[in-house]
Amino acid sequence: MPSDPSPSDPTRADVDALVGPATPHFAYQLRARLRELVAGLPDDHAVTLYARQKMELLDRLGYASSKAEEGPREPGSRPGWDRIPSAAPADRPLRP
Repeated sequence: MPSDPSPSDPTRADVDALVGPATPHFAYQLRARLRELVAGLPDDHAVTLYARQKMELLDRLGYASSKAEEGPREPGSRPGWDRIPSAAPADRPLRP
């Protein structure tokens, strides 16, 4: 049974405030902050579950060039695009 939130519990808005401006350069630092933010919450807490989803996004973003959540993507057929290794969005990151 999920726990009832207390007024001092972190919220989804707190999670979004950390993840919203995320860039590849700071993805892992923000991931660590999220982990700290929800560390005191139960594993089945709604905000913990939401934060885990966002931590997975940040993990992928660490191997990508952007979150690419808005606007059209450049087609892979664009001349020279295959030579730009940093052109990976977070939903299709490059792995080392």
